[in-house]
Amino acid sequence: MSPGRLLARLVLAFTAFLAVFPLIWTGLNALKNNVDIITRVPKLLFTPTLDNVVYILERNSVLAGLTNSIIACGSAVVIGLVFGLPAAYAVARYPNRWSADIQFFVLSLRFLPPVAVAIPLMVIWLQLGLYDTLLALTITYSLLTISVTMWLAIPAFQRIPPEIEEAAFVDGYGPYAVFFRVSLPVASRALVGAIAFSFVLVWNEFLIALMLSSGNAKTLPIVASELSQQGMNVPWGILNASVVLLSLPPLLFLGVLSGFLNSAFRKKS
Repeated sequence: MSPGRLLARLVLAFTAFLAVFPLIWTGLNALKNNVDIITRVPKLLFTPTLDNVVYILERNSVLAGLTNSIIACGSAVVIGLVFGLPAAYAVARYPNRWSADIQFFVLSLRFLPPVAVAIPLMVIWLQLGLYDTLLALTITYSLLTISVTMWLAIPAFQRIPPEIEEAAFVDGYGPYAVFFRVSLPVASRALVGAIAFSFVLVWNEFLIALMLSSGNAKTLPIVASELSQQGMNVPWGILNASVVLLSLPPLLFLGVLSGFLNSAFRKKS
């Protein structure tokens, strides 16, 4: 092996270690007592305990927050796909003089700070009597997922060779059949990033959920933030266990999604 390739592998391994180490350390701290975490010298050898995990799972607020997050985020991702993918395909395949403005508007939604979106929507939901409801939170999250889906799906559809769709039209396919049976399967690998990014974006959303909920619609990030205490008695073990719980659903979602797509492509091949 050449020195250059060996150096590249070492750099890659070190980078991967830097990315994985915080996750491993958080998982270890979730199994420690608080006294083992706040020591000046980090303890690598300790007696593991499940008290932090049991404390998290036994709280009704955590279960309610987890349920609210799954319902609101899952529904928002589905709504984003239903409305965002056809809109992205229309912009990519049937451009007009408004296409560039539409793409800029969709992208500009990501430039806005969350508070600029949350305050007007909070006033709207208060006037409609929908404040602190899953419906209001789902609709708000859907605005984010639709914009993100369009932003990432438009280039994916633009990279599809037009000859493929033209051949489908020659074979007698209509516009809807071309979209569902040709364009979506061809661009599916690129669209996985849109689905995954949309889910992670709304799952980790904190400020909007904080301003649009006060009790009934609290999501898991809000509940996890409430587990901390002010002062010196911070329950670090409980906080690390809540971080692990908060990280598991996105990881499971991405694993199931990638496994489903891999099996689908194996069947096609």
